[in-house]
Amino acid sequence: MSSQDLAGILPLLLIVLAFWFLVIRPARKRQQDMSRIQSSVDVGSHVMLGSGLYGTVVSVGSDTVQLEVAPGTVLKVARQAVVRVVDDSPTTANAEGAPTRSPDDTDEQ
Repeated sequence: MSSQDLAGILPLLLIVLAFWFLVIRPARKRQQDMSRIQSSVDVGSHVMLGSGLYGTVVSVGSDTVQLEVAPGTVLKVARQAVVRVVDDSPTTANAEGAPTRSPDDTDEQ
């Protein structure tokens, strides 16, 4: 192999290597994290769906999760819809029981 052949192949190899590190590795890591989150869902977990809906897991099947979104309202959703397990930290509430807005919450319209 001559040095000209190597010089012609080297930029292509660098592009493939950069694509691997900038696109494929992070996507694979996100996919593994999401799989870990979805497999860790258990009864009683507070979760958020991809649509932004929050609820408490009532039962877990192999491919589905039953989610209580309001007292007496249970939805059956695909396990893949769960994107985050929400921590159980208490939120501040006013006298009526509604959550209060923090100073960081701003309406950007």
